[in-house]
Amino acid sequence: MKGADFALMSPGEARRLIRSGEYASPTPGMARGYVQANLVVLPKDWAYDFLVFAQRNPKPCPLLDVTEPGDPEPKLIAPGADLRTDLPKYKVWEHGRCIDEPTDVMKYWRDDLVGFLLGCSFTFESALLDADVPIRHIEMGRNVPMYVTNIQCIPSGALSGPMVVSMRPIPYSLVPKAVLTTGRFPAVHGSPVHIGDPKVIGVSDIGKPDFGDSVPIHEEEVPVFWACGVTPQAALMASKPPFAITHAPGHMFIASVKDSNYAIF
Repeated sequence: MKGADFALMSPGEARRLIRSGEYASPTPGMARGYVQANLVVLPKDWAYDFLVFAQRNPKPCPLLDVTEPGDPEPKLIAPGADLRTDLPKYKVWEHGRCIDEPTDVMKYWRDDLVGFLLGCSFTFESALLDADVPIRHIEMGRNVPMYVTNIQCIPSGALSGPMVVSMRPIPYSLVPKAVLTTGRFPAVHGSPVHIGDPKVIGVSDIGKPDFGDSVPIHEEEVPVFWACGVTPQAALMASKPPFAITHAPGHMFIASVKDSNYAIF
């Protein structure tokens, strides 16, 4: 949709554009001011383990909504939406291996599937921009860089795995503001989990993210890392459930609720 201002779109407009197939790119900055969410879909017999996994690991897996088995509508945060069609790109998993990256999952949907929507750091990016904290990947029109760390999540039943983090280079002088601003949003990852040397959390080469795109870090900046909703995908690779669906990293679900609903003032 050439010339469109994606930041000014309403959530409904953004979802309709995505559902039509006209938009299949990462969503940072889209429908600014509204919540973006990570998606995890699992069979009902794995759903309880994931629910407990999210409760035990609220930093990377802040739970926003859960659907009824077989129902693709997230009634709490986006009534009328459809989790089968309303994300720009999905990943379909079998036994911990990605077998497809479609733009809709209609042919994969089953009556026993339960959808989980998790808070996303793209939500607090609006607050960072309002606080005049620059966000490099938005400036460059790229996906946020994401890394698998050596921080292990607390297991639940058959599910276990490492935490994934997203990174934003922040000027040294603005780090306190970035920490305080994002700390107001605990439902969407909240404050950073690490600031500084990436090797401390097991990231050996910050120029080669495991997901997303690399961004430059300038001399006056420090890398700041937030827990990331791609963490469940690392758990899927480690735990190998027979079937799952997730969003493709950076290609989020845009909800109908505002970021401010999840802010602590």
